Amino acid sequence: MSQQQISLPAKLINGGIAGIVGVTCVFPIDLAKTRLQNQRKGQQVYKNLMDCLIKTVRSEGYFGMYRDVGPPWDSAAVNLTLVTPEKAIKLAANDFFRHHLAKDGKGLTVFKEMLAGCGAGMCQVIITTPMEMLKIQLQDAGRLAAQQRMPGILASNKLAPTNAVLSRSYNVVPSSSAQAVSATQIAKELLLTKGIQGLYKGLGATLMRDVPFSIVYFPLFANLNRLGKQSEGDVAPFYWSFVSGCVAGSTAAVAVNPCDVVKTRLQSLSKGANEETYSGVLDCVRKIMKREGPSAFLKGAGCRALVIAPLFGIAQVMYFVGVGEFILGQSPFNLLSP
Repeated sequence: MSQQQISLPAKLINGGIAGIVGVTCVFPIDLAKTRLQNQRKGQQVYKNLMDCLIKTVRSEGYFGMYRDVGPPWDSAAVNLTLVTPEKAIKLAANDFFRHHLAKDGKGLTVFKEMLAGCGAGMCQVIITTPMEMLKIQLQDAGRLAAQQRMPGILASNKLAPTNAVLSRSYNVVPSSSAQAVSATQIAKELLLTKGIQGLYKGLGATLMRDVPFSIVYFPLFANLNRLGKQSEGDVAPFYWSFVSGCVAGSTAAVAVNPCDVVKTRLQSLSKGANEETYSGVLDCVRKIMKREGPSAFLKGAGCRALVIAPLFGIAQVMYFVGVGEFILGQSPFNLLSP
């Protein structure tokens, strides 16, 4: 990156819009990913991605893919509310670090690109951890409900001890009077009972996932996107940036999927039938390896790749088009390839 000045407000707007558009498109797949990752050996409710989506639509309706036991669109609203600043921080921070690591307009080395990605990943967990914490509670409730309806599981099902609001949010016994609990109520109860650290449960696992992801994604995208430039001074066409974002995003997502499985398990506050609890990252890794084998760390990898690829492809198109710059009156839309 050259030493030209960057506009952080414009970058934040681009990242925020990319987050809103991307989440709206891929949220159902993200929901399926969470449910697949939380399944234990011998207690599978869903066979694969399509089976999970079909069963969700049948039991909860089309909009069930955008919500769980809470009010309509509650889980999606959590994602939209928090993923917008999360994506904005991640993408803008990477640009900020790349800008300050560049010297005399020269291109960055791969090591410096990885360093910028590392900084971006560390910045984003401020938003990512509470976002994932609330989202997982809402997304996984449907799996618990489906598991309890399965023959032979109802009698043995026992939810892990938790506070009153969280217990109501996991009231998965089929009932017409089941009480809906929103993400706001869950967040409020966590803050009252556990303090701010309640929302940041799984912070270590989130860092383990997001920092390596950014270290892989940003240098890979930069180098793939560079291949689409006809000359050093040009910019790659928008479709090339989209494809580069998709390829880099899916590659990084699969690479860190084991960390995502551990993070999901740690942040799930309520457990289904005979599901174990974990005292920390190492305890979680040990128990998963012992009881489910190495393949358990790849649960939801395909779903995660399908979620991340368009999210970051869309983000790079937002950057190419220059929506943030246009809104701030810094430049017109850049819709045509150079």
